[in-house]
Amino acid sequence: MSKIKFGTDGWRAVISDDFTFENVKIVAQAMADYVRSQKSEDRRQKAEDRRQKTEGRRQKSALYGRKFEIVIGYDTRFMSEKYAELIACVLAGNGIRAILASRPTPTPSVSFNIKKRRLLGGIMVTASHNPAYYNGIKYKGHFGGSAGKEITDKMEARLYKSRVRFMEKKEAVKKKLLLVEDIIPIHLKHIFKYADMRILKKAHLNVLVDSMNGTGAFFIEELLRGTNNKVTTINGSRDPYFGGNSPEPNEVHLASTGKMIKKGNFTIGLATDGDADRLGVILPNGKVISGHKVMTLLFLHLLEGRRMKGGVVQTICGTALIDKIARAYAIKTYETAVGFKYIAEIMNKKDILVGGEETGGVALKGWLPERDGLLSGLLILEMIACRKKSLEKILQTIDKKYGSYVYKRYDLKLSVNKKKLLMAFLKQGTIKEALGKKIVNTKSYDGFKFIRQDGSWFMLRPSGTEPKLRIYSEGKSEKEAEALIAFGRKIAGKI
Repeated sequence: MSKIKFGTDGWRAVISDDFTFENVKIVAQAMADYVRSQKSEDRRQKAEDRRQKTEGRRQKSALYGRKFEIVIGYDTRFMSEKYAELIACVLAGNGIRAILASRPTPTPSVSFNIKKRRLLGGIMVTASHNPAYYNGIKYKGHFGGSAGKEITDKMEARLYKSRVRFMEKKEAVKKKLLLVEDIIPIHLKHIFKYADMRILKKAHLNVLVDSMNGTGAFFIEELLRGTNNKVTTINGSRDPYFGGNSPEPNEVHLASTGKMIKKGNFTIGLATDGDADRLGVILPNGKVISGHKVMTLLFLHLLEGRRMKGGVVQTICGTALIDKIARAYAIKTYETAVGFKYIAEIMNKKDILVGGEETGGVALKGWLPERDGLLSGLLILEMIACRKKSLEKILQTIDKKYGSYVYKRYDLKLSVNKKKLLMAFLKQGTIKEALGKKIVNTKSYDGFKFIRQDGSWFMLRPSGTEPKLRIYSEGKSEKEAEALIAFGRKIAGKI
């Protein structure tokens, strides 16, 4: 087995290869050691606060008033509930109270419970959009979002350091160190409050929802029950094999869903990924729009439809369209490496309206520093209802005002060794032009992004969770974006 190594968002590995009961317990023990260290740190901070009380206003610890409890959720993958139970039993063995979900749970449900119940943190057993033979473990911080590198590094440093302390479930329940609860209702209840249900209730939309056999289940349908909208859900039941596809809501995996939408005369199609924190959107003609466009729609709806303010943050493979809109409204922009933990860090420090990534994961002001596919889906519908226009016409208006931006992504299987060789080659700086246009800027802090003189770009970046190379591009047309992908593949093929 390979040594456990945390990636862009926790630890992911192949089930029964590296993702084993033994390794899950090892990761859980490292997380338990970290949580216990936080309890000690909180005690020290409180003692320091008492000493400084007479010297003026005290600076309260970030953990002040939080319960030293961890909420644990899990997705619909093979054995996810058993892995989650093992983690809960390890936490109980370390004297940490665990709240274990009673059914497969969206990742944002875990994060929302942390925030609302003022818990120390949370753990989610999921491999998100990865193929069915993967599983993973994500840690969520006390702020209700992906743990940053500062936290995951501390956990990783504790791997293999302590003997695994384990308490049988029956004993843990008896000692009240393990509670089994349905943690989803509190999340759905507050989605009702954030979304404008008065507008949604009056809308007459015909919506197809593809939950991709993940934790999105029938929740969007449930949220819209009692409104004038017709909602049809497909792939809402649990299937650990995800129908033979990866539960990633992109144009490849939603091709058959797109055909259903076109044939069935639906207003719109919505799709959530394996753990329901990302959203895919499908037009009535069956075309899947990019995650960049999903983020753009949400950004403009909060900005123009709800008159909200704040900055915008996206990853290095984000779209120039967001930057152009931000300039038009004099909004501050931020850019991070790939990984939602980096977006969450900025959202916790700055006044941010939306933070998002190219895969359709978007965090919203006044909610969580965390992606939420269910809420994002409702807000897209709310935007259509508010503007009283089809999504196609809304997108056409955006193109007319800000220009056309076409995004593409291609995943190329590439061994770890070849990825290293490719990155070393790109580091030499020999790529000066692409398809006859000069490269005017190169960003190299997470893969390599090459920006051409007209603003179009392509990027090569090794995946942090799979043996793959991600090739991204953005151009003014489908033809240009595809040509830039082909150019990137040609570079990778030389290695």
